[in-house]
Amino acid sequence: MANRTIMHVDLDAFFVSVEQVLNPELRGKPVVVGGRPGGRGVVAAASYEARAFGLHSAMPLKTASRLCPQAIFIEGSFSRYRDASQKFMAILADFSPFLEPMGLDEAYLDVTGFESIHGSIHQMAVAIRQRIKTELGLCASVGIANCKVVAKVACELSKPDGLIEVPQGEERSFLAPLPVSKLPGIGKKTEPVLRSLGIKTIGDLTTIPLGLLKSRFGVYGEALYYSANGIDDRKVEPPGEAKSISRETTFDKDTRDRSLLKATLHYLSERVGADLREKEKQAKCIVLKLRYADFTTITRSHTLPQAIDSDQMIFNNGANQLDRELLLGKQAVRLIGIGVSNLVESGRQLALLDPSMQRLAPLNKAIDRIRNKYGFTAIQTGRTLLLKDLFHETEKGYTLQTPSLSR
Repeated sequence: MANRTIMHVDLDAFFVSVEQVLNPELRGKPVVVGGRPGGRGVVAAASYEARAFGLHSAMPLKTASRLCPQAIFIEGSFSRYRDASQKFMAILADFSPFLEPMGLDEAYLDVTGFESIHGSIHQMAVAIRQRIKTELGLCASVGIANCKVVAKVACELSKPDGLIEVPQGEERSFLAPLPVSKLPGIGKKTEPVLRSLGIKTIGDLTTIPLGLLKSRFGVYGEALYYSANGIDDRKVEPPGEAKSISRETTFDKDTRDRSLLKATLHYLSERVGADLREKEKQAKCIVLKLRYADFTTITRSHTLPQAIDSDQMIFNNGANQLDRELLLGKQAVRLIGIGVSNLVESGRQLALLDPSMQRLAPLNKAIDRIRNKYGFTAIQTGRTLLLKDLFHETEKGYTLQTPSLSR
């Protein structure tokens, strides 16, 4: 591990930065991507000028609007961010084949030995940042260390638009003075527990015996101990195949309207089914997600005897679960979602299928071709037409909450 060199590259305020490239007048202003001010969605991204007012990702838009009423609120577009992300990853892949994306806007690179090509790893990082700036108009921050966890911390500290390299052998001393909250994985629940043990800095955490941390936090305690000491032998690995696919949305107003709930569920099922077929996958488990007015969230799953990729069958299973929940639930619904998991490769033993499933396969392929050519809402069921009056429609489909994540 001592001979490795890991780089963590992260695009600064990614969604906002993409919008600022498209509209330079937004530069230097408090900008929020996520939806209309006062809407039911959440902040997907906030510019650094907006963050100065306390705004942050996942904050309700109503809260963001109250804290910073002068902010410019943008609904955003997932397709724009996906395209920028693909170009970003392509640039990184030009520098090292050992690439592990971590979402749309950040990635790890194993750059061990690449100093012979670029003069030094530092010069390599400078070249990466320059290409991202020149070709995409975006700023990237970089952390360099001998392992993932330290590179990640260094990258966070370098923001915005910075570069920090931690020399080999100085990982522990680099981490020691930092607040314990800077360690990846320590959130709002873990930090108070650590503080109750007298642990305020990462250095404090290294003084706690491993056995005590394991007894208090289980396996997670062991991970904390090694991370605090700058020890992390995880490899930079290419992303694995998706284990699940899901779509969800929050309503502008809590609702008990069964027609609206089922129309939205049907549309979300169509998006999930289209993704399944694009990835040439089928699913054996359907998962319904509901969040009620009091923010209570439930999930209900159903395992199928046969893997499927049909919109209608995904919807039918989700709708059956929805009907059962609505019989029991006394509250209005705030959010609805549908997902599939236990994915397998496409390919069926047709003899095992009932005739209805065999008929649906060519129908779904025909619908996919039409949507790919003319737009997702070019062909709709009678049920989803109800959504035309509720959601903004584009060639990509309906723009749901949070709009910037609609896809």
